[in-house]
Amino acid sequence: MSALYRTHRPQDFGQVVGQAHVVQTLRNAVELDRVAHAYLFAGPRGTGKTSMAKILAKSINCEQGPTVTPCLVCESCRSIHDATAIDVIEMDAASHRGIDDIREIRDRVALRPARGRMKVYIVDEAHMLTKEASNAVLKTLEEPPDHVVFVLCTTELQAMLPTIRSRCQRFVFQRPGLGEISEVLRRIATAEGIEIDDAAVQLVARAAGGSFRDGVTILDQLSTAQSAAIGAEDVRALLGTADEASLFGAIDLVGAGDAAGLLRLVDDLAESGTDLASFTTGLLGHLRGLFLTQQLGQPPLDLGLSDHEQERMRDQAEAVSPRAVVRLIDLLRTVIDDVKEGGDPRLPLELALVKVSRPANELALEALDQRLSQLESNGASPAPPKPPQAAAPPPPVAAAPPPVPDPAPSPDPEPDPDPEPEPQAAAAPVATAVAEPATLEQVSARWSEAIVPEIGRRSVPLHSLVQSARPVSYEDGTLVLGLTASKAFAKSIIEAPQNLQTISDVVGQALGGSPRVRFVVLGAEHADDAPEVAAAPAAQVTEDELVSRLTEEFDAHEV
Repeated sequence: MSALYRTHRPQDFGQVVGQAHVVQTLRNAVELDRVAHAYLFAGPRGTGKTSMAKILAKSINCEQGPTVTPCLVCESCRSIHDATAIDVIEMDAASHRGIDDIREIRDRVALRPARGRMKVYIVDEAHMLTKEASNAVLKTLEEPPDHVVFVLCTTELQAMLPTIRSRCQRFVFQRPGLGEISEVLRRIATAEGIEIDDAAVQLVARAAGGSFRDGVTILDQLSTAQSAAIGAEDVRALLGTADEASLFGAIDLVGAGDAAGLLRLVDDLAESGTDLASFTTGLLGHLRGLFLTQQLGQPPLDLGLSDHEQERMRDQAEAVSPRAVVRLIDLLRTVIDDVKEGGDPRLPLELALVKVSRPANELALEALDQRLSQLESNGASPAPPKPPQAAAPPPPVAAAPPPVPDPAPSPDPEPDPDPEPEPQAAAAPVATAVAEPATLEQVSARWSEAIVPEIGRRSVPLHSLVQSARPVSYEDGTLVLGLTASKAFAKSIIEAPQNLQTISDVVGQALGGSPRVRFVVLGAEHADDAPEVAAAPAAQVTEDELVSRLTEEFDAHEV
């Protein structure tokens, strides 16, 4: 008994699924008798590189050939399939990577083929050859005898020497899609009499990760483990993966900010025997689909989702903010890196889910960015809409206090008309004050909570210069910010056009409108005198002194 992926390896060009560009070129080369002396097949694992090399060897050496449809029954075809052909030499460069192995090939390459028309050397994992061995094979690759064809297979094209790549015809094998892997799995299942439903085929195709061989290996394992028909639950039980309901449920809880529910979900998955590392990988793939749905407006076809799952994906794309999706992707990538180093995925996974569901408890800039996104999506960020709500206080002002004392002095009826205009006159200033974007106290709060962090997100050096500043006044759309005396030297840098524009943009977003921003240096007692006091020192600072002070203050160095 042999593995299914060996038994059902493609035998000729017609059985190859995918890689149409490679198949067409090689068929034409055989038909036109223009087979090259060296080929380089590059691509991910399990995409058919070695199988394609064997098909090329059969087409060249078949007793009915050269032909693009080898007979598969002659001695040459059967021996090539069984890896026993004398004239088709398969070499694993991972274990034969030294210069002595290449010298042996170079010495034997001049010998004529024993039975077939051509000698074919198939070198797997060719990127594992040492630098010396690669250089030793260069001359042979460039001018081999007429009866020799080299086929180098590699999963890392960039690791191959440019001098080798230039001597070969290169073919890049693409990862197969879910449909192509599913087609191969159904064909093998039919040939082997394996009963498997469509949902299980889809799960196996997804778990294959773009590799025909991995998918067929999983099918082989399932057929051994299950004597009855194979269903989706059997695949999940074998692979330890979570179902789509768990993935959708996790993202629903993230969108609702339910950290406790997420922790209970992880606990339930662990108790049911689900591999949390596989769940993390599946959740990362689900987030990729969610991210693409948010960017494209609809789920991409390569996700292989049903109509119901596509509808749920659209709903989640609207319910969860894009910033939360991107942040969770970054956090889960860290979890996967920890797992690769041998760590337990449970605690990092729980931390990642809690961080993204409760950004208010974290001080990182990414968490602040997510909180701002939530405020924007809830309509709470714009400042101008709030002043109209503050117009509610005028009713108490106009309601009772003035009329109550007025009726008391009844002997004099003439003063009554006078108090009535006064509340009306006072109402106008109240409305004007309410129309202002914010008071100085509100500006001070927004300066430290929102404006300074946003400046830091846009420019870290500028953030270090302005973080110690504080609002001094806010009148007529002009915000005056005070710098301490120790930061006087930085005033000229802050007021550079590009820096001042950045600060003005951030302040405008936070306060509304287009306020002007001005910086002053705070004196010992009065900030109003600071511009004149600071003017002289700022003008006297030379460039060398400025660089020196920057180096001392911020531990900087010149670039």
